[in-house]
Amino acid sequence: MRRLLLFLLLATALTAGCTPAPKGRIVYGLTLAPTGIDPHINASAELGIPLTSVYDTLVYQDPQTGEFVPGLAQRWEVSDDGRVYTFYLRRGVKFHDGTPFNAEAVRFNLERITSPELASQKARFMLGPFERAEVVDEYTVRIVLSEPFAPLLDSLSQVYLGMASPAAVQKWGQEYQVHQVGTGPFVFAEYVPSGHILLRRNPDYNWAPSVYQHRNAQLEEVEFRFFTDPATRSPALESGEADVMGEVPPQDAVRLRENPDFRIEAVAIPGSSLMFFMNTTRPPLDDLRVRQALLYGTDRQAIISAVFKDTSPVACGPLAAVTFGYDPAVCQYYPYDPARAAALLEETGWKDTDGDGIRDKDGQPLALDLYLMSWGYLPSIGELLMSQWTQLGIQVNAQTVRYPEALQIAREGRHHLMPFQSSGSDPDVLRQFFHSQGGFNWAKGNDPEMDGWLVEAMRVSDRNRRAALYSQVQQRVMEQALALPIRDYVNLNGVNSRVQGLRFDARGWFPWLIDVSVK
Repeated sequence: MRRLLLFLLLATALTAGCTPAPKGRIVYGLTLAPTGIDPHINASAELGIPLTSVYDTLVYQDPQTGEFVPGLAQRWEVSDDGRVYTFYLRRGVKFHDGTPFNAEAVRFNLERITSPELASQKARFMLGPFERAEVVDEYTVRIVLSEPFAPLLDSLSQVYLGMASPAAVQKWGQEYQVHQVGTGPFVFAEYVPSGHILLRRNPDYNWAPSVYQHRNAQLEEVEFRFFTDPATRSPALESGEADVMGEVPPQDAVRLRENPDFRIEAVAIPGSSLMFFMNTTRPPLDDLRVRQALLYGTDRQAIISAVFKDTSPVACGPLAAVTFGYDPAVCQYYPYDPARAAALLEETGWKDTDGDGIRDKDGQPLALDLYLMSWGYLPSIGELLMSQWTQLGIQVNAQTVRYPEALQIAREGRHHLMPFQSSGSDPDVLRQFFHSQGGFNWAKGNDPEMDGWLVEAMRVSDRNRRAALYSQVQQRVMEQALALPIRDYVNLNGVNSRVQGLRFDARGWFPWLIDVSVK
């Protein structure tokens, strides 16, 4: 009896100390097959969906509080002038190839990213005014900037600045993207371009940040497959070909919500709203009142209901409502009021003098060139804009063009209206659109005061001051009618009900696969 009791006690103790073994695998549907998936080189948001689980970052951002918490860096200090960040690194971390993570590895990664030869499309610019990285000792590294850059921690928390194995980068060279090595909870096992990406659980992972709910991955494998045609996504989910599917078409999301075998994880994406930029240098949009008439004359709620089935909110201003620094006061601008829109056009001399239904002035019709891209339901949005504006007596010449052509048209200022949307968890995303020297200043604005606000907001570290500055920017954009906001982006993820624990980082795009399990 005593032996039996001892055996039972021992068995209970052993069972209590055990962690259930991970089991199962899932197939995760990607909506874009990027031409490259090296996060230091390429810019696609799609690459971050698998690779966020391959790479760890120096810091992480808590999506609930917005605060930055330790990652590969246990703690950090920022100099009084905001130009020097000192990171004290976690010890005992190893890359998937067994090489140690240390300050030299951080220096190597940052110098790789900023090397002109690499031709980084995104990561380099996320480092802002990066000057150099200095190794202080084996586990202390210093980042030196040429000027303060408040978004730096936000940048360092993203996969594009994830830490790669220097040994692997040097070994594989230009083929590194098919042999990627990080320190994350999953190992990069296989990549077949336009075919699939396979991740396997990292059994040695024991340095998870506090934002994760588990210390080790709960799945053995995750396979990513590409479903570039929106029409194939829901069928793949319903047939069992995929367990998770990003960017499910809105009409399918509404239907799947009624099926108990699936659920829709609707994740609001921070950054800019989807906007149509109005070229303020090209007549007739060089007149503020004409731009305001377009805003008053657009029934944005009707567009959201028709195109997006009310699965995403109407945008009030240039910044999505879930983004730090968003000012809800922008919602007071431009309620749908076609009578007021018509009055503004009359006031500016645009009248239908010949009875053909199109307003004219000095013998010229009120005509606008609207350029669209094929993604993001923009053609459907364009059709509704044309219908609504035609009722105001505006002729709309709409064309759908490829992205490179759109960039060229915007650079040359040949557009009246051109749409764009950019995700990002820091409101500095507005600088590229509304600073006079911004790369996407498609409204062609030149406002020295707003330039000053954007630059100060980029440099100052005080969150309250930053929020106040971005509030001024948002209200100025709407006062000057530089853009027509349409909707805040929401990623509709279709999920098989057997998949549990799916959570996303502060960007809204990238899943934390370490916490995912299957029933």
